[in-house]
Amino acid sequence: MSSLVANTFSAADFARRAMQRATSAVGEELGDHLLNPGIDLSDSAMTFRDAAVLVPVVDRNVGPTVILTQRTAHLRTHSGQVAFPGGSIDPQDASPEAAALRETTEEIGLSVAAIEIVGRLPIYRTGSGYRIAPILATVTPPFTLAINPDEVAEVFEVPLAFLMDPANHQRGSRTWQGCERFFYTMPFGEHHIWGVTAGIIRSLYERLYS
Repeated sequence: MSSLVANTFSAADFARRAMQRATSAVGEELGDHLLNPGIDLSDSAMTFRDAAVLVPVVDRNVGPTVILTQRTAHLRTHSGQVAFPGGSIDPQDASPEAAALRETTEEIGLSVAAIEIVGRLPIYRTGSGYRIAPILATVTPPFTLAINPDEVAEVFEVPLAFLMDPANHQRGSRTWQGCERFFYTMPFGEHHIWGVTAGIIRSLYERLYS
């Protein structure tokens, strides 16, 4: 992606694209199975938990960035991995959007007042048994964060232009349960963005920017 193209990125343009293009067709779902056609992620094959994550695009003067977290090493699932703020949808949550906002506040202390939801990507199914609703949002500075150390080891920001550049979308593989599984990986400095998070980022690129 050239510097000229990268400079066209803005939080306002992201919001416009999200509102125009993020709506999914009825029944459309994404997930780990797109790179692994041999695995069955249907409801008949697995039991899934509903979850929601926030994809927070920050309106920075130097260009929009995306907030990501590094999960703590002791968590039961996806420990130590880079993730969007989010988690399971609880019975009291009125919607996936409400769950994503609640989890974001609980995990990193980002005020709901700074967040504007602008869309939602299709459900993303994971091989670890989650049906994730990626909620797209813009975030207006200034804001402060209060990290929950029980869940989050670090919060960092990555330029949206970097994440939406397909040249940074590599494919990796690992052996899991005796089979080779493929996934996207997007190394950024000392951070290794891969798996579900990278899959959602790739879906964001394909829906909004490809």
